[in-house]
Amino acid sequence: MSNVSVANVSMVFSERFEPFIKECPICVMARSVVENIANPKHIDAIFERTAKKQYTRELLFSTLADLMGQVVLGIKPSVHAAWQAQAQGLKVSDQAVYDKLNCVEPEVSAELVRDSARQAAAVIKALNATLPPVLPGYRIRILDGNHLSATQRRIKELRSIWDAPLPGQILVVLDPELMLVPDVILCQDGHAQERSMLGEVLQLVKAGELWIADRNFCTFDFLCGVENRQAAYLIRQHGKTQGELLGKAKAGGQTSTGKVYEQQLRLTDIKGNSFITRRITVRLYKPTRDGDEEIHLLTNLPEKIKARQVADLYAKRWGIEVMFHELTSTLTCEINTLGYPKAALFGFCLALMAYHAVSVIKAAMRSVHGQQTVEQNISGYYLSLEISEAYRGMMIAIPPEHWTQFRTLSAACMAEILRHLAANMVLSRYQKHPRGPKKPPPERTQYRKGGHVATARLIAGRTT
Repeated sequence: MSNVSVANVSMVFSERFEPFIKECPICVMARSVVENIANPKHIDAIFERTAKKQYTRELLFSTLADLMGQVVLGIKPSVHAAWQAQAQGLKVSDQAVYDKLNCVEPEVSAELVRDSARQAAAVIKALNATLPPVLPGYRIRILDGNHLSATQRRIKELRSIWDAPLPGQILVVLDPELMLVPDVILCQDGHAQERSMLGEVLQLVKAGELWIADRNFCTFDFLCGVENRQAAYLIRQHGKTQGELLGKAKAGGQTSTGKVYEQQLRLTDIKGNSFITRRITVRLYKPTRDGDEEIHLLTNLPEKIKARQVADLYAKRWGIEVMFHELTSTLTCEINTLGYPKAALFGFCLALMAYHAVSVIKAAMRSVHGQQTVEQNISGYYLSLEISEAYRGMMIAIPPEHWTQFRTLSAACMAEILRHLAANMVLSRYQKHPRGPKKPPPERTQYRKGGHVATARLIAGRTT
């Protein structure tokens, strides 16, 4: 099976697959990709070599990941519902599932994300579907943080407090050319500063990379650390990271958002150490949501990369915001019933694994239908909606044993199979429908102190 050729791709699928390949090939793609990058034996091997305290008795770690994954994908509404559907075959209690779930070590969760990114990257490259380089000569890394939403108060210690219980936070590193997350940093303390994790971020920085981040990550030590590792940074200046401006600001053209200026800035730490960096200022045509009329960007990129290009590069940071939006709108990445930090972080990491599968599917679509068509017209929401609607029926019609063949396929074989499936897609089913600009809401002048109003009476009273 590892030597599947283009001519023999169709032989991989038995007659059971044919109705689904014809009517909803996206479901077949999703399941085959998940089987390939989330092979249960492979996941158990990751657990065995990464876990330090947890161990396996009757409940395999891959089974736990599968139960949680069903919730993340929207197939089941809760972990308990997923367990109950398979209770007879699992032969473990629901409490055993929760006990293991609540103790998943963050190192294991993070390694799952890294490993799935490596496997997904191999398939995307085999598809020749990487996105155009953001800045030739540099490997781009976009860094951002995400605080997990407040959970329900199911844990004893939470039942008597008013404050919203935060189960943790995560720093995500995005590769925009592959649209994958090659690394994550997990923190169980939901109140910890993102800056407190920058030491761990520095350990990930490699020569030849360009790290793009928001102002929360703008510290003297981090900027120095990136440069000492022969890498580049492009980070918005934080108000507390002040320095001495040198010379006069020089005009650097304009972008779609504002006029660009450049000036040198000397930064000095409390020990007296200092260095000089480029400061790119964008005087905005329209203030930000926070009311800022200009933003300042710090970078050590060489002078040959002009100020205007630097400003445009920073706009690429929104790629990670798009990723977070897809996670929250198409996947259940934050399960508010999971109050224990380790369980909540595990759930988010499984959502990132699912996002990697979606990135592989989109890459297959790009290789067949073209990058512009997919990036501009295809909605991740409708892709995920079809998967969640048809998945259960497909798994009844095609039992799990028919999918195990995808677990050992090479990246090249997976690429050919995904191209075959992508060619069967009817793209109009997944069309985006962008809305126009929002109109400002009208001022509310009636029933200011009223509690309720009958909609039917208001409609009946229409004069136009």
